[in-house]
Amino acid sequence: MEVYHLYSGGKDSSLAAYILRKIGYEVKLITINFGILDSWKYAKETAEALGFSHEVIFLDRGILEEAAEMCIRDSHPSNAIQFIHEKALEEVAKLRHVERISDGTRRDDRVPFLDQRKTRSLEDRFNVQYIRPLLGLGYRTIRELTDKLFVVELKESEKLEKSDYEVELRYLLREKGIDPLTIFPKKHLQSRVLGWKKEKGHL
Repeated sequence: MEVYHLYSGGKDSSLAAYILRKIGYEVKLITINFGILDSWKYAKETAEALGFSHEVIFLDRGILEEAAEMCIRDSHPSNAIQFIHEKALEEVAKLRHVERISDGTRRDDRVPFLDQRKTRSLEDRFNVQYIRPLLGLGYRTIRELTDKLFVVELKESEKLEKSDYEVELRYLLREKGIDPLTIFPKKHLQSRVLGWKKEKGHL
């Protein structure tokens, strides 16, 4: 059973991928990119270190442009990140061979997060199963598990080499003459998984 899992290389999406594989899915990691930067390569490196197959799907730059305008209008990134995530799920779900999609969204997430109505709509429109392995887990539980499994790099968002939506979104804002730190939190830590800790991921 194949599942196509949205993957940034961070601890949440890595833990979700680990759980999916442990319960029997053939996990294919998918990183979304808009072709502006090659930031996808960090997720690819992490995927290879963890032993997962990895693919990059390039979305239309217009989606990122619209998200940037949302950021500027709202002076906050929440709606923009939610918009990109929904588009990313839809793009993967509409691929002909895809029956199951997943991500690393968790119980405590506000954004990105699909509520029950949006989840049902996604599954019904594209005839897929939408799986969220971390949905019942809180931040402390996830931190405990990822600390046991992974070597994790933790840095401020602006300094971390990562593959999530924010990287190209921040870049595009700079192109438009907007300082991303006027929109994104100034001190926000994010993670990137570098590999397994003591080979525990292979147990």
